[in-house]
Amino acid sequence: MKAISMPNQDESDAPARLQGKYAAIVVCWLLGNGCLFSWNSMLTIEDYYAYLFPKYHPSRVLTLVYQPFALGTLAILAYNEAKVNTRCRNLFGYTLFFISTLLVLVLDLATSGRGGFGTYIGICVISAAFGVADAHVQGGMVGDLSFMLPELIQSFLAGLAASGALTSALRLITKAAFENSKDGLRKGAILFFAISSIFELVCILLYAYVFPKLPMVKYYRSKAASEGSKTVSSDLAAGGICAKPGETNHNPNDLERLSNKELLFQNIDYALDMFLIYALTLSIFPGFLSEDTGSHSLGGWYSLFLIAMYNVWDLIGRYVPLIKCIKLESRRGLMIAILLRSLFIPAFYFTAKYGDQGWMIMLTSFLGLSHGYLTVCVLTSAPRGYKGPEQNALGNILVLFLLGGLFAGVTLDWLWLIGKGW
Repeated sequence: MKAISMPNQDESDAPARLQGKYAAIVVCWLLGNGCLFSWNSMLTIEDYYAYLFPKYHPSRVLTLVYQPFALGTLAILAYNEAKVNTRCRNLFGYTLFFISTLLVLVLDLATSGRGGFGTYIGICVISAAFGVADAHVQGGMVGDLSFMLPELIQSFLAGLAASGALTSALRLITKAAFENSKDGLRKGAILFFAISSIFELVCILLYAYVFPKLPMVKYYRSKAASEGSKTVSSDLAAGGICAKPGETNHNPNDLERLSNKELLFQNIDYALDMFLIYALTLSIFPGFLSEDTGSHSLGGWYSLFLIAMYNVWDLIGRYVPLIKCIKLESRRGLMIAILLRSLFIPAFYFTAKYGDQGWMIMLTSFLGLSHGYLTVCVLTSAPRGYKGPEQNALGNILVLFLLGGLFAGVTLDWLWLIGKGW
């Protein structure tokens, strides 16, 4: 049980808490999109990298390179969460996304689209940079939004999934547009990363100049500062508010907060939920879907279509919890539902071996739907009942376990290659 309850909010605060709500939801969606847009772009052009580096398993290796850097960086940031300037952290992350995306484009142009080991190493280094950027932005934003309205964190999480759906749709369009032209794969990839670079620049501007000035964001950050948060001072200044932590709350006991260790022990089931959700999903997506589903009538479009279906249903799943009557909030119910997802492993194995492409598409859709739905249910339920600084810390802890699950998943994904050779 949670030991600390959030203070009751006076109904007179409702206009302040809800002012600019829909603008905040849209901005959070765009920022969530920017958090994974570049990385999803790299995953979605796996057919181009498979052509350039046929011997190096790029769909698996790039993900395996990305995860340790994301996990290690976030572990450091989560441990020092109370001392880290949230504004600087998120701006650094979005800026690194922009620079890294631009470097992918520059590297391809500089090598004229030639493969080779040197180019592959360069792509791997950029993948590692994406991991560092993700740790800064995803942990920082989830922690920041955890002490605001649940709708904001839901919108951010939906934006994360939307990045996958949008990049998949864009990849299908570019593949169709350039399919019959010389160097069609390369032209599509160049267009892809040019668009990604522009979008990441837009996210930098949104976070720096628009997000901190939204009335709802300023209200919740001021409230978090009054509860003892030391991470929002720069954000408040950017929003035109000068407030010192504790200035509006003179009771020292109200400024006490649980340690990260205490928060983890109280929410160990939620942490395990996040780990298991992502470990299962990444043991199948994208490596298995890209390389181990066999040849079918869709030919070269097959793996792209599977990835697109996963991303679309992942996005849909993240909006399903907005329907209150079907949102799963029971801690025991969440754990049972997440454990039942382990049945996807034998289901995918036998479908790849004996089923046709229709069954595989349906199974992939259910994988995405359950992934998105359960992610939102956990991350919107866990922070309830805590004060601002604790909610921020808990958000970082849950994202740390999320990335731990990602790393475990991409490692387990290699088990599909047993008996198939290299």
